[in-house]
Amino acid sequence: MEVKVYNQKGEEKGKIKIPASIFGVKWNADLIYQVATSMMSNARKAIAHTKNRGDVRGGGIKPWRQKGTGKARHGSSRSPIWKGGGVTFGPRNERDFSKKINKKMKVKALFTLLSQKLKDGELLFVDSIKFSEPKAKEAKSILSNLSKISGFEKILSKKNNSVLIILGKNNINTTKSFNNFNNTEIINVKSLSSVDLLKYKHIVITEPEESVAFIEGKKL
Repeated sequence: MEVKVYNQKGEEKGKIKIPASIFGVKWNADLIYQVATSMMSNARKAIAHTKNRGDVRGGGIKPWRQKGTGKARHGSSRSPIWKGGGVTFGPRNERDFSKKINKKMKVKALFTLLSQKLKDGELLFVDSIKFSEPKAKEAKSILSNLSKISGFEKILSKKNNSVLIILGKNNINTTKSFNNFNNTEIINVKSLSSVDLLKYKHIVITEPEESVAFIEGKKL
């Protein structure tokens, strides 16, 4: 497979061969759903936490004697049926949301999404995006240049989750230059996941030879 490679001015620079084993995989919605939901569950942290009757302070003394008062029997004022008592079946922060994902499933889901993005015209290869120093103005200019490419016309107009820029090599100036854009995210190819590809409409892969070589190294 051959695809066009552009520079940061939006000009076509040449072509690059990409493996069909990564960018020519058949769509599998069930696999994508299973992997994405599992990965999001694994990233989930239990924050909500309620106290049960054993955690609530006080209530050690029996409210009144067992018999002779005409009232119902109670052993503690911290019973769940009392105001100020513990909570029954409330959320607890020790809950584990993690799910097991097969490694081959994760890799195939990643390849499937990359293939679909390429098929839909939402994947772009750029030779490099570099800055001598952090400059938001230059970053916006690059996005404007890329918006002239077919399929990427809306990368500036879309308010959120418009473009995911995947760097083959870390560049602190590039990352800082795009920090103020709500619709743009910068990540290294080493941290690329299926959830990232699902979250963003358009994908830009820089240093395509190095980036594709790393992705290919994941192998099924």
